[in-house]
Amino acid sequence: MKRLIVNADDFGLHSEVNRAVLRGYREGCIRSTSLMPTGAAVEEACQIARENPGLGIGIHLTLVAEKPLLPRERVSTLLGPDGRFHADHMVFIRNYVQGKIDKAQLYAECEAQIAGAMSLGLNITHLDSHQHLHTLPGVTDICLELMKKYGIRRMRYPGEAFFFSGGYPAGAFRRVAKCGLTLCAMLARKKAGSCHVAMPDSFFGMLAGGHMEEKYFMNILRALPEGTSEIMVHPGADAGVLGSAYDWQYRWEDELASVTSRQVMDYIRKQDISLISFKELTDE
Repeated sequence: MKRLIVNADDFGLHSEVNRAVLRGYREGCIRSTSLMPTGAAVEEACQIARENPGLGIGIHLTLVAEKPLLPRERVSTLLGPDGRFHADHMVFIRNYVQGKIDKAQLYAECEAQIAGAMSLGLNITHLDSHQHLHTLPGVTDICLELMKKYGIRRMRYPGEAFFFSGGYPAGAFRRVAKCGLTLCAMLARKKAGSCHVAMPDSFFGMLAGGHMEEKYFMNILRALPEGTSEIMVHPGADAGVLGSAYDWQYRWEDELASVTSRQVMDYIRKQDISLISFKELTDE
């Protein structure tokens, strides 16, 4: 049996992301999304979530690029000179590895984001993170401790198979980075299992992240293994508006077209692939 979670990241980042997630849910295969607690459009996202209770809502912990929820003096080691999280996740990783990040501050900001999301009255289904930082050794422990505290029982496993490309022409650096992330995800899975936190069996969308055109989405669907898989997507309704706000080089509208594609939806139906959210995932 094949079960599939199509999860849209960055819900609440921008109104154009919110619009795309809603359309992907109503017209396509999105059944799950991850709310960015620090996002500028988070209130609008919450309203959309309340009006569409079938859409699973996770927490997208954010420790790069955005503004923290806590005052600057309480999270100073997480921030750059401009008072925001560092724009590059590699800076966070380097500082973390070098011991420059105060773990008490990291815990406090993570808790503020989780508690903030939980207070919005939504049925939170899972936890993941911007740039997958929840899989870093030590950060995973913080997340699992907070998940236990707030009753969250499911977590993303961003471990795309080492040799899987799905036809996406990724460069050597991105392939190596993916393998590093997969190793971290495997360690995180072991710790999550000991805490009875459920994760999907498989994950797709790392190499093609931000560039999930229909042909790559279809390649992933054809390669889906038995069990529960997650495909990560980043849809956006207006690439011009989003591109002027975020220099991520994402193909926002192509990703929206993929998750609403008739070819995609027909294939899912014909192959009897069950679309679910993290809510249906258990640790058994």
